[in-house]
Amino acid sequence: MLWLALSRLGVSAARRPWRVIAVWLLVAGIAVGAATALGGKATDSLSAPGLDSQRAAELLQTAGSDRAGLTAQVVLVPKDAGTSFFDSAAARTALAQLQSQVEALPRVLGTSDPAGAVASGREAAVHGGFVSSDGRVAVLRVQYPMRAELAAADLDHLVALRDAQPGGSPLRVEMGGDLFLAFADSNSTVGELAGILMAAAVLFLAFGSLVAVALPIGTALFGLGVGTAAISVLSAVTETPTFAPVLGSMVGLGVGIDYALFILARHREYLGHGVEVHEAAGRAVATAGQPVIFAGGTVVVSILGMAVAGVPFITAGGIAVSIVVLIMVVASVTVLPALLGLAGMRINGRRAGRSAVPVVPAATGARGWRRWVGHVNRHPVPYVVAAAALLLAAAAPVVALRVGIPDDGSLPRSRTERRAYDLVAQGFGPGTNGPLVIVVDAAGAPAVPDRVAAALAADPGIASVAPAQVDARTGIASLIAVPTTGPQDEATARTIDRLRASVLPSAAGGRAHVGGAAANFADVGRRVNDRLPVFVAAVLALSFALLMLVFRSVLVPLKAVLLNLLSIGAAYGVMVMVFQWGWGGSLIGLEETVPVVSFIPMFLFAILFGLSMDYEVFLLSRVREEYLRTGDNGTAIVRGIAGTARVITSGALVMVSVFLAFVFGQDASTKMFGVGLATAILVDATVVRLVLVPATMTLLGRANWWLPRWLDRALPRVASSGPDGGQASGQVAAREPAAVAGEV
Repeated sequence: MLWLALSRLGVSAARRPWRVIAVWLLVAGIAVGAATALGGKATDSLSAPGLDSQRAAELLQTAGSDRAGLTAQVVLVPKDAGTSFFDSAAARTALAQLQSQVEALPRVLGTSDPAGAVASGREAAVHGGFVSSDGRVAVLRVQYPMRAELAAADLDHLVALRDAQPGGSPLRVEMGGDLFLAFADSNSTVGELAGILMAAAVLFLAFGSLVAVALPIGTALFGLGVGTAAISVLSAVTETPTFAPVLGSMVGLGVGIDYALFILARHREYLGHGVEVHEAAGRAVATAGQPVIFAGGTVVVSILGMAVAGVPFITAGGIAVSIVVLIMVVASVTVLPALLGLAGMRINGRRAGRSAVPVVPAATGARGWRRWVGHVNRHPVPYVVAAAALLLAAAAPVVALRVGIPDDGSLPRSRTERRAYDLVAQGFGPGTNGPLVIVVDAAGAPAVPDRVAAALAADPGIASVAPAQVDARTGIASLIAVPTTGPQDEATARTIDRLRASVLPSAAGGRAHVGGAAANFADVGRRVNDRLPVFVAAVLALSFALLMLVFRSVLVPLKAVLLNLLSIGAAYGVMVMVFQWGWGGSLIGLEETVPVVSFIPMFLFAILFGLSMDYEVFLLSRVREEYLRTGDNGTAIVRGIAGTARVITSGALVMVSVFLAFVFGQDASTKMFGVGLATAILVDATVVRLVLVPATMTLLGRANWWLPRWLDRALPRVASSGPDGGQASGQVAAREPAAVAGEV
């Protein structure tokens, strides 16, 4: 049985801690070595098979067009506010020099020629889109090859050129574009450090022991080191998105500390009943370790389920985060008991370490929780109504959820990409930051590109159309169309839809496709939204089946699924309030309202549903232990929740602290992950676990544990506790789940 295997594992690790630690150090060394020798760097690739924008990119590759690769743009403005490129010889000279320097950079295929256009006169420069109509803003567009041929060093070369400009230069230089999106550093070290410090403070307040603080954090750091190295190796095999290491660190730290905390709390409880250290570690791993494994497995399966979206970068990101979570589960049942064995009685603090009989750490707090749960159980209906109304009100803004991909316009103004974005929008119009690439397969129909150009120019959503570039070998033509609206505007998405639905078919039949970053973002968002219902249904069904298998009940898993949906809905609602409506955005460094990143709702649902299962499994395992021991539903609810409330609350505060630490990064996506995860965990551990769960379980009574006899016989047995019911007292459970099967 699983509990017996875990018990033996825990005892063995506690008795031979240095052997376990040596194995983990060896594994960590191998992982870091592999990451150093073979590891790749995360990049953002939004390609996905079957999308119209992907078809456009494939045609460009077939034609060998430069437009198939990445781009960057260098934006230049005279420092003297009273001059322009048309009346300043010094500005024109500096522009020509910088253009030559950019052209000479490694792997630059070519650049636009704003210097030559300015030399040809105002009309040519402005009409060609090289210089703004007032002559103040010039744009140097830099063309690079495909992403696979590039590296972060190429971005470094471009940025270094900007930093090397002499202080006496007459030009202000800003930069942005696809190259920054692909290779800009997403370092999460500051967030990780802040999260660890905040978690340490919470743990110290909860346990009052530096040793008790160090063990969960040490276990999580062990796992995080191996997990981060594994993500690096994964990046060498497949294109892993830049948010994966950040999200992996965020979720890894949260669940790693949380899982270790669950086992640590049970270990201290056993010590408080006089159980010897090694045996206490074994029992703790056997009892609390089982919920950790089931909960961690739910997180992993939920995240891996995102492959249903059919978007490779989402699948790769899910695999990366799942690897970290899986490693954290293994670390919790191996590294932690080894550290518990080394800590001995010092786990309860210095005083307890010198005492012959250790203290029971949660005794005082448990009485307070018993009073609270008892109060809720005596007034279940008002609490159910009030708590459900609160969560439904928080979730209501979900109806206004608008998904998209925040671009450089969502970055802080301290970033050069944001400053370049603003200058281009001011000088040339908002659509210049999100041009559409129209690709036409004109083989055998040479007149089609001209018809497409005319149709595009006549569309009210298109500001300008550049002349077509035609590949003589393949007949594939490409046109750059600049929308009248910005990349994040809903009007731009409507323009793309209109072009595909009527404008291009009438001009080119099925020969034309809309590509470019703005179209690609819209396509990915639409595909994710289309697949989201299937994904949600699959995760709900899986979670229901798992909980029914573990707890031998129909209503307990149904209740858990519904309550988890409420907490996740509240998280979505808060995200709309903060990021779309701007409520409190300044508190987290958000300077502009932005749409919710298209793939974040799916990621959040997977992660949050899994994390919610952590608390559900941990809490209900304890309630079920009490029910099997006493046979009384009300007593089981009070004792089970009171016995876990302190740990769940502490674990939730740890997770919230870790997630909020990442909110203050510069990337909007990271902020969204942090706000969404922190909100859902806070709501789940307070309103749901401490109000709705006891109130609804009280109303359901013995029906909580109802399972049809035929289904009970058909389902395989999965023990959720050891032979002692998980109790430190060692009493044997008097009742089995089958005893109440079929009863209401």
